[in-house]
Amino acid sequence: MKKTLEALNSLVEDGVIEGYAIGGAVAAIFYTEPSETADLDVFITFPSDKLLVSLDVIYEHLRKKGFATFEHEGIVIEGIPVQFLPAAKPLLLDAFREAHEESVAGVPTRIMSFEHLAAIMLDTGRPKDKLRLVQCWESPALDREKFQVICSNHGLQKDWENFHARYIDSSGA
Repeated sequence: MKKTLEALNSLVEDGVIEGYAIGGAVAAIFYTEPSETADLDVFITFPSDKLLVSLDVIYEHLRKKGFATFEHEGIVIEGIPVQFLPAAKPLLLDAFREAHEESVAGVPTRIMSFEHLAAIMLDTGRPKDKLRLVQCWESPALDREKFQVICSNHGLQKDWENFHARYIDSSGA
């Protein structure tokens, strides 16, 4: 993981991307028990002087550093498939901006907050995200008030009420 994170930091240092924040199941392990995942979700922003956003510039930069293998929906960096996802919609931009720095294997790495991860799971609504969202809600690490504010700020309040009624109230959590 160390070399993967160093490669991500080099994208920022070399001006290829403005910044990144780790999301998805890998970020969630900082807050709750691990769950299976096929890749590392990396949410990115580009420098504001780039009018046309394309992931090709990232892939070309990484190819020059010797990473050329694709697996699933991402490029493999030191054995880890990395999926680059532009932080384009307001919830993702908010999660990106609010990410905090952690040292992972001695490498500074930006990680999304648990509350934002939970809101993204709610917004995405995939079956695996619904299961993970119940686990998030049951975790003492989740700031429930902050999560609900994020949901309210991003138009997810009704989705949360429906989800809560169906999956949380019925489970007794």
